[in-house]
Formats: sequence, structure tokens, C-alpha cells
Amino acid sequence: MADALSVIPASVLRNLADKLYEKRKNAALEVEGIVKQLTTAGDHDKITAVINLLTTEFTNSPQANHRKGGLIGLAAATVGLTSEAAQHLEQIVPPVLNSFSDQDSRVRYYACEALYNIAKVVRGDFIIFFNQIFDALCKLSADSDANVQSAAHLLDRLVKDIVTESDQFSIEEFIPLLRERMNVLNPYVRQFLVGWITVLDSVPDIDMLGFLPDFLDGLFNMLSDSSHEIRQQADSALSEFLQEIKNSPSVDYGRMAEILVQRAASPDEFTRLTAITWINEFVKLGGDQLVPYYADILGAILPCISDKEEKIRVVARETNEELRAIKADPAEGFDVGAILSIARRQLSSEWEATRIEALHWISNLLNRHRAEVLTFLNDIFDTLLEALSDPSDQVVLLVLEVHACIAQDPQHFRQLVVFLVHNFRVDNSLLEKRGALIIRRLCVLLDAERVYRELSTILEGESDLDFASIMVQALNLILLTSSELSELRDLLKHSLVNPFGKDLFVSLYASWCHSPMAIISLCLLAQTYQHASTVVQSLVEEDINVKFLVQLDKLIRLLETPIFAYLRLQLLEPGRHVWLLKALYGLLMLLPQQSAAFKILRTRLKTVPSYSFNGEQLRRTSLGNPYQILHHMPGGSQITEDGDINQDSKNSHNGINFASRLQQFEQMQRQHRQHAKVQAQSHRNSTSSSTPKDVQRPEELSRTSSSDVNRPPSRSRRATGQLQL
Repeated sequence: MADALSVIPASVLRNLADKLYEKRKNAALEVEGIVKQLTTAGDHDKITAVINLLTTEFTNSPQANHRKGGLIGLAAATVGLTSEAAQHLEQIVPPVLNSFSDQDSRVRYYACEALYNIAKVVRGDFIIFFNQIFDALCKLSADSDANVQSAAHLLDRLVKDIVTESDQFSIEEFIPLLRERMNVLNPYVRQFLVGWITVLDSVPDIDMLGFLPDFLDGLFNMLSDSSHEIRQQADSALSEFLQEIKNSPSVDYGRMAEILVQRAASPDEFTRLTAITWINEFVKLGGDQLVPYYADILGAILPCISDKEEKIRVVARETNEELRAIKADPAEGFDVGAILSIARRQLSSEWEATRIEALHWISNLLNRHRAEVLTFLNDIFDTLLEALSDPSDQVVLLVLEVHACIAQDPQHFRQLVVFLVHNFRVDNSLLEKRGALIIRRLCVLLDAERVYRELSTILEGESDLDFASIMVQALNLILLTSSELSELRDLLKHSLVNPFGKDLFVSLYASWCHSPMAIISLCLLAQTYQHASTVVQSLVEEDINVKFLVQLDKLIRLLETPIFAYLRLQLLEPGRHVWLLKALYGLLMLLPQQSAAFKILRTRLKTVPSYSFNGEQLRRTSLGNPYQILHHMPGGSQITEDGDINQDSKNSHNGINFASRLQQFEQMQRQHRQHAKVQAQSHRNSTSSSTPKDVQRPEELSRTSSSDVNRPPSRSRRATGQLQL
């Protein structure tokens, strides 16, 4: 220090700490001249002493004016050193950098000014301090004082110029510094960072693209900034990088894909659009690199397919198609399980379009990698079954296609039908609202006969008798009305002459026994009219309840539809179809006379002619009732079970043991009646304590109202005239 005091006059040092800027400026000029003389003389020891004096006595002083003077003095000394300044930078720069955090804004301002002047002199030599300078500038960019900000901006521009022309700048050392600050929310800092990213990316010798994954997330974060200018700058930088990616032969897609997937779920619309646009380009460009990330990418795409913004939806759909078109193999890292997991999760999406695309993916995987998908079947099967209750018909139809694809294997087919029946059992609304749609579609996809046989087998042993009855009634209605089951109906119509029809009739009969009306409908469809009549005759009082009458009403109305046109035409030949007439009159006798169904059926039966159009000799009975028509058949012909004429009565039933079938039906109905009694008793026990003695109970009301129903007289339950083969 003594050397410095001997070199610098006391008056200069005094003016250097003066409160007036002009005096400090003049003193700094004198310091510059002194250092210049020492540099010319090569006396670096005294130069070092001068710098130490300026640092210890001025920049580290508690007095603000001293600190200001020290900063301007250090800058002046650097100017005086000119080309020799580089060897003294280790002394000069640190005190200036420390002043950037000074409490006095004017000191911070002079620190910017000092470093600016130092940088102009040393240029690229001060790159060794770049990280510290960058850190200081980052903080100053958000300084509370506008003058300091302005000075920092000037310094920042100079530093950028120096860096772009320097060959000593290390991007590897700079990136960690940049990454640390990319998630800062301050708008000034964000502008500062985007500015540096843009500048460095413009330097040909600096490979910013290679380090893009380190700061990509930060740039995306800026897209949702409240400042339009920052959003615009970030978007501009991202657009430039995307263009570079398209033109680059080598890009690390994987790391960036992870970032894009996260940003595609951003609540900010612009961020989502940019992210999904990048993903779209990655899928087109990335190829095999993206195989391990397919599941994550799909997880980002599927929700965007239902985005409220149309632009996002369009890009997401295009990306989805691009991704699905790529044929990847599990051996190449394609994770079928992960894709299925994503698709399964998206089946719970609130958006229909997303659920539909998730199902398309499952279907696509089944077609391409069936064996692998089936190994994960337990993970997705329950979700697929739940999707059958989806409010969207389109979703339900797609789910059924997936189920049908899975059910190509016999064991999976059985599992599907068992689970389906289970779902119908636990969710009554599913059967009511979607039962017909589900069953009809499955019949198309998996063969109607196969589906109905399996359902019948399961329902035959169903322990929940109420559910079994409802399910059978639903299946029966679908069988009688659905266009998809026309071939099945045609097969059943020939049950008496076709072995396959007979086999199907017997198969369905076992479960159709749960519902008297279903059995009667099945017999009418199969043209086993005598058995239909016998079933009607076998009904007892408990069978004729409100539910039965409702089902009977439906059947009578169905008899008027085109499906039963063949039956109505058979009434033109009452001589050949006596048992059909008897069955229909039996149903008529069960209907209340004032009901619409009674009037419909009675009107139909009144149109039956009293003679046949087949040339047979007929004569009326004493009452003229077609029901009691007798026939004189030439050649000893007999009236077979269904009322048709057949010379070989032994083949008329095609092996159907109707007596055994009737026993099967009656046994099942006894179980239903016993079950109903148990339920009624349980209900009476639960309500007896709260039911006054003088109040008529519901079951008593039911019995009272049932007196209005016309029932036929008691009938023998023996199957009179049936043939067993």
C-alpha cells in the first residue's frame, strides 16, 4: 500500500472519494494516467499495489462514495493497463462483481459501468469470469432500480458480443448455470435467459441443440407467462429449435419426449398446442428412438384428442394416427403392457373421443400382438367389462368388438359370457339399458348360436331365480325381434325336421324354463305347437301373475309383427294346425277380457276360416268353433305334434322328448314358486310389526285384484297325446 500511496497523490485519492461525480471522474482519469505510466515502465508490482489500494480502501469501504470511487478507479486502472490488463484481472474483476450485490443502487450502477469499461478493454480475456458475470447479470436484470437495470442491459449486450466472438467460451460449463435458472418466474430474468439462449444458438460453433433437453422444459414453462412479450420470445426460440431438429441428423428425442409429455397436459392452451405440435414432429422424425416412449406419448395424445381447442384436437388426432401406423415389435423395446395400461386408464376419461381412441388402441394391439396382450388380460378385463356400462353407444360397440376379438379363444369366450352375465346380475340398469345392444352385437361378432347356447348353459344353473327369469325374458325378446338373429330364428323354425334346429331348441329350452312365456314363445317360434299348448295347460294359479300377463301382452303384440307372419298364414289351414289354434285359444283364455291383448288376439282368431284352402274335406262342429274342427284325412294320414300332416309320424319330432321337456319346465317352475313363497314370507315377517291388523296387506290386494283375470278351468297337467321318440 505504501508503494501505491507514493505513486498516487493524496489529493487524487481524496477526490476519488468525493461525493461529486465530476471530482471522482477527474481523479479516475489521473489514476488512468498513473497506471499507464507504470505499464510503460513495466512496474507491475506498483500496479498491483494501486489495485490493492483501490480494493481495500475504496471498494470495501463502508462509505458509499468511497465504493463508487473505487469502482471507477478500477475501471480507469484497467484502461491504463490496456493490453497488459489480462494479468491483473484476477485482482480487478472480483471486487467489481461483489459490488453488484451492494445495498446502494448507485454503487450497483457504477459496478455495471465499471465492468462495462473493463470488458471493453480486455474483451475475450475476461471469459474466465463468464459464469460469475452471467450470475450477476441475471440478478441485475430484475433489479429494483430502473437505472441499474438499464446499465445491466448495456453490459449484457457487450458481454454477448464478446462471447459470440470468443473461442474460449465453454458451453458445457454454462449449461448447468442456465438450467438452474430456467424455472425462475421473474419476467425480467426470463427475458434475460431467453435472450442468451437465442444469442448462443445463433453462434455456429456453439451446439445449443445438443443441450436442448437441459433447458427445454424451462422454455415451455415460459409459454404460459403473463407477459405477451415473453411468451412470444419463448415461442420464437422454440420454433427455431424445432426447425433445427428437423434439419439435424442426430437428436436426443427420448429426453425431450419426456418433457413434452408433461407439457402436453398443461392447463395453458398455448403450451398444450406447442407441446403436441412438437410431439407430432417427433413421432414423424424419431422413429426407433421413440419406441421406449410410445406409452408416455400415447398417454399425452389421448387426452388432447378431446381438447376443447380444435387446433389441439386436429394435431392430436394426426399424431395418434402416425403413432398407430408405426409397426414396432416387443423385441425392439415396444412395451405392450405399458400401452395397454395407458389405454385402460383412458377408458375412464370423461371424454368420449378419448375413450373411443383408447379402445381402438386395444383392438389394434390385439390384432398385431395378440399373444402379448392376452398375457395382460387380467389387468384390463375388468375395465373392459365396466366399459359396457359406458353412456356412449359407440364406446359400447367398440368394447364389444374388443371383447369379441379376445373371445376368439374358447376359454376367453366362456370367461366373457360368464362375466357379462355377472355384470347383468349386479347392475340391473346395464341389462335394461344396454342388454339388447350388447347381446345383439355379440351375436354378430361371435356367432349368434354360439352366444345363445353359452348364455343358456350359464342361466340354466343360475341360483338367482329372479335374475334368471328377467335375463331369459330379455334374451327371448331379442331372439324374437332382432334382425341380427334372423338366421337363428330360421334354424329354430325347423326344429322338428332339422337336427341342428332340434339341438338348439333343446339347448335353449333348459334355461328358457325360467320363464313360462319365454318357453311358450320358443315353442311358437319352433312350431312345436302341441307342446306350446301343453305348456299353457300346465300352468297353475301362481304362474298367472302380473309379470306373466305383462309378458303375455308383449307376446300377443309380437304375434302381429312380420316375424310371426308364417304363423298367421298357417291359420289359413286350421285343419293342419289344430294345436296352433289350441295354443292360441289357451293364451286367449288366460288374458283379462278387457285387456288390449285379449281384443287383439280374439280379433285375429275370428279371422281364422272355418275351412282350409288345401282342398281337405272339412265339417263344422256343432258349435261352429274353429278350435274344435275335425278332419277326415284321406289315406289314413295323422295329425302330428305340430298339427301338420305327415305319413311318418315317428320322424315328426326329430328325436325331441317333449314329455321330458315338460317335466323339466314344471320342475323349474316349482322352484320359482317356492322361491316366490319364501320371499313373500320374508316380506310379511319384516312388515308385520308395522302393519295394522285392519289394513289390507299388499298380497291380499293382489289376490283381490286377480279376480278380474279370466283363468281357464283346472286342467290336467299330463301331456296328453304327446309322442316320445
